[in-house]
Amino acid sequence: MLLTTTFDITLTAWALAFTAATVIGLSKAGIKGIAIVNVTLMALAFTAKASTGIVVPLLVVGDIFAVIYYNRHANWTHILKFLPWILVGIVCGVFIGNDLDEGLFKIAMAIIILVSVVMMYWWDRRKSQAVPTHWLFAGLVGTIAGITTMIGNLGGAFSNIYFLAMRVPKNEFIGTAAWLFLIINVLKLPLHIFVWETITVETLLFDLKLVPGIILGVFLGIRLVKIIKEDFYRKMILVLTALGAVMILIR
Repeated sequence: MLLTTTFDITLTAWALAFTAATVIGLSKAGIKGIAIVNVTLMALAFTAKASTGIVVPLLVVGDIFAVIYYNRHANWTHILKFLPWILVGIVCGVFIGNDLDEGLFKIAMAIIILVSVVMMYWWDRRKSQAVPTHWLFAGLVGTIAGITTMIGNLGGAFSNIYFLAMRVPKNEFIGTAAWLFLIINVLKLPLHIFVWETITVETLLFDLKLVPGIILGVFLGIRLVKIIKEDFYRKMILVLTALGAVMILIR
């Protein structure tokens, strides 16, 4: 459902949405892998497709805060290598999302994420410093990230896998992802407004009231990132990404 007025929203939906906004702030501040939680909470509060339109403007706000704070750590080499493939995936996702068996999509995506996490865990256990250099790796992961970010705002799981495979240091990981997803989410806005029509004046007014939740999440996330050690950060991302895949299946 699209929102008719903000007064139609139940107290439960408000609570779920505000919690989701706080999780967005945490995720954008660097606690990667928990973005699936905000997607799940919004889907519980509203219908799946409508929730994607509500979430995208909130993601843009979170991205802006992240870019302001972590801008100096961004690595544009990774962005320029990965972004074109994500854009290809977004275009595919626009058409796929119009007529999609959501149940089948969720199962396939969760399996892909879990297999990728297992592979990344095995990679870390080898203690090898080698990183994937073939264009096919960036192409495959980037395209899947683009499709999933358009359909369910779930591209973060695949971008996490890419940056972990590239062995990007913690702060560089956060700063690079901040710019990458600011660009992606801004480009998704007109698609949601004019093609899917999931963003309206009413949804934007509703989002505006959730911005304090994002600010709270960003503040908490920045403080947490400062005390998390590099090696633990990589393990945390893998665990949270895997849990996110499980949540996709059961949501």
